[in-house]
Amino acid sequence: NGKPIYSPNLLDSKISQIDQIFLAISSISFKERREIIDNLKKYKIPVLEIPSVNEIASGKFKIQNVQPIAIEDLLGRDRVAPDSKLMSEEINNSSICITGAGGSIGSELCRQIVLLNPKKLILIENCEFNLYKICEELTTINKKNIKILPILGSTNNRDLLVKTFEENVIDVVFHAAAYKHVPLVEKNPLQGIRNNVNSTRNLCEISKSFKVKKFILISTDKAVRPTNIMGASKRLAELVVQAFQIEISKTELRKKYRTQYSMVRFGNVLNSSGSVVPLFKKQINKGGPITLTHKDVIRYFMTITEAAQLVIQAMALSKGGDLFLLDMGNPVRIYDLAKQMVELSGLTVRDKRNPDGDIEIVCVGLRDGEKLYEELLIDSKSEETKHPLIFKAYEKHIKPQDLWPQLNKLNNYISSMKNDKALDILALLVPEWVTSKKVIEKK
Repeated sequence: NGKPIYSPNLLDSKISQIDQIFLAISSISFKERREIIDNLKKYKIPVLEIPSVNEIASGKFKIQNVQPIAIEDLLGRDRVAPDSKLMSEEINNSSICITGAGGSIGSELCRQIVLLNPKKLILIENCEFNLYKICEELTTINKKNIKILPILGSTNNRDLLVKTFEENVIDVVFHAAAYKHVPLVEKNPLQGIRNNVNSTRNLCEISKSFKVKKFILISTDKAVRPTNIMGASKRLAELVVQAFQIEISKTELRKKYRTQYSMVRFGNVLNSSGSVVPLFKKQINKGGPITLTHKDVIRYFMTITEAAQLVIQAMALSKGGDLFLLDMGNPVRIYDLAKQMVELSGLTVRDKRNPDGDIEIVCVGLRDGEKLYEELLIDSKSEETKHPLIFKAYEKHIKPQDLWPQLNKLNNYISSMKNDKALDILALLVPEWVTSKKVIEKK
């Protein structure tokens, strides 16, 4: 149409004539893409992305649906394509149960699994709205008319679980339901422990009774040397899973039951509930300030899609008693993340060097129980599996005969609302938990 095509090398000389930059190349590697974006940030002009040809052809987007650059392009890595055999071999024609099915990881597991031809997908979710949302979404992608059964209720409701397992032959359980917001659980410890520990014990027992083939606990890097109640409760949930595997591995039980218990431990996922990314976007849209807990906080991130696919593949690799660790990529300094998000929006950071900038970044102090950095291992070494991003470790455990009486005590203290006594039991069972009480005693 008579419009000249310029080399990107001429951007410097033309920049005063440009209001926005559109990125229209979807087929390059992540590394090349990040280099381009890094080079464009210096112009302080909004960078937007045009949908790919495939997205336009599928009807998902129109050409005019330009979007801000996804934060994944700053934090991610080149994708390792999922192993199709690992993805499907335990899912195809199996009945799959997902707890916390409306949460960040649970809902993505639903999206991935419904495409892998399961016999039935059972969704257990305590939040009515989240369950409604994921069911509505699944109806649009459920091309093979997989039977989807939504169950509204808590995994602490034993009667509901028993009825669900009685009426459905379940092959695999993904236990993703948990309270995971650190400050909220710190202020509501008994409810956090009940939800994260008791529900895991309930599901493990019922899975054994109904001869579920595989049980996978979705754990967290905050379970490693935890500095908060949420992390300690998730570590105790791991110990519960390990104890069930020890019991079921006894020769006399192996003939009767067949459940294999495993865990998958990983860090933050992008755009999940409680993630800093949607919070920062909201704060930028409001004109700031962006609030950080500490300038030196470091976290690992991966996309929700990649995390869910790796969980499914880890489940296929499990033999019982496995602790799988997902390769989270490179660590990210949260201050740098906030700064990049500001610059990608075509704005500048307001600080001492630039008092006329657009968005201020304010450090408000670490929250109760928050670490500067997270880690994935307690005291063991990891070993490789056949998947390059999935590693396996075996860590210390508590003998079932020692764990169950303590859990019974813990449950009694929770029921009678005896906060301090419940936390004493938690500290006994998770000795690596660094509580404020221990810090005071040390001093």
